[in-house]
Amino acid sequence: MADSPSANLRNLTVEEARRRMLDGASRLGVETAPLAESLGRTLAEPVVAGRAQPPFAASAMDGWAIRRSDYAPGAAFRIVGESAAGAAYPRPVASGEAVRIFTGAPVPAEADLVIIQEEATREGDQVRFDAGPDPRANVRAAGGDFKDGDTLLLDGVVIDPWRLSLIAAAGRAEVSVARRPRVAILATGDELAPPGASPRPDQIFESGSYGLAALIEAWGGEAIRLSPQGDDAQAIASAVSPAPVDVIVTIGGASVGDHDLVKPALRTLGLALSVETVAVRPGKPTWSGRLPDGRRVVGLPGNPASALVCAELFLRPLLAALTGAAPDIRLIPAGLAAPLPAGGPREHWMRAALSTDPDGRVVATPFPDQDSSLVSVFARADALLRRRPGAPPAATGEVVDVLPLRRG
Repeated sequence: MADSPSANLRNLTVEEARRRMLDGASRLGVETAPLAESLGRTLAEPVVAGRAQPPFAASAMDGWAIRRSDYAPGAAFRIVGESAAGAAYPRPVASGEAVRIFTGAPVPAEADLVIIQEEATREGDQVRFDAGPDPRANVRAAGGDFKDGDTLLLDGVVIDPWRLSLIAAAGRAEVSVARRPRVAILATGDELAPPGASPRPDQIFESGSYGLAALIEAWGGEAIRLSPQGDDAQAIASAVSPAPVDVIVTIGGASVGDHDLVKPALRTLGLALSVETVAVRPGKPTWSGRLPDGRRVVGLPGNPASALVCAELFLRPLLAALTGAAPDIRLIPAGLAAPLPAGGPREHWMRAALSTDPDGRVVATPFPDQDSSLVSVFARADALLRRRPGAPPAATGEVVDVLPLRRG
């Protein structure tokens, strides 16, 4: 979308701004990753089972495997062997025979009943059973978890620990995954000092890029922190120009003051804007565009809380789209723990704490101070509560939409 005076790029709704930022975004590429290194990656092809799981009928309990047709309470069976996990009994079970069996072990051929050990009495080379007239089979069917040829996971799914275990259970040592988007982060402003330095009295410690880099890694991207730059347009352009990345994220320098130099600096590199401001609180100065070489640029406000809120709303969906995952913002309903006044003209994403009431319902408590400079509030929040533009006052207990934040 061209950056021109006639383009309507200002005060866009959150939905419209997100749509423009996602325009044309698709999976960047595909590569093969070892299973042990695939956590958090996005699948680039379905995972199909090449073998049933379990591949044999397996015992669900420790006990004795026999033929159900032979069973009668108090009947004695001759013990002929043992079946353990990884060491199956090698022959079919004949009439009147019993095989000692352990949980997960293959059930021998012809056996279709496992009597648990608590209901058995061993007498030398025989065993008697004290179970009722119709004991449970205690046998897990072959293919009970999944069968050969079953589609276990779909293309576009993000691999979490549970899915990782499923892929391993299917015997896959490596998986086809989307290439991770490379994201450069550039913090700007003369007021910034790096953590650990001795700041001047008129400086603050730069914190936004650290939290943002951690979020990018958690969202499946590869974060590259560029050296922070002061209020110098040429230095900003020089820092960004050679970065071999897919997305450039700038922090600060995004408003309309004399020291807001990021957009002018990037215009010297051919920046074409698609979003200039967003009707959102916090984060109105958020913007986006593209450079002639295809690199996407997302400009975030300098206040860390504003930057992190808008990263959740815009950067996270963008990274998902670039890996082929669904770029959805997944909201859940929650009841308000306290009343809220009428909303303002911009969509407001309030930092909030989630809890559960005695009936198991999710409850959201917005923090009373929503100032965008308060990093301490964000550190205690575990959700963002959405208030639509011009929302009427909301009473305690009213249901609102919240975006849970990933914590831990």
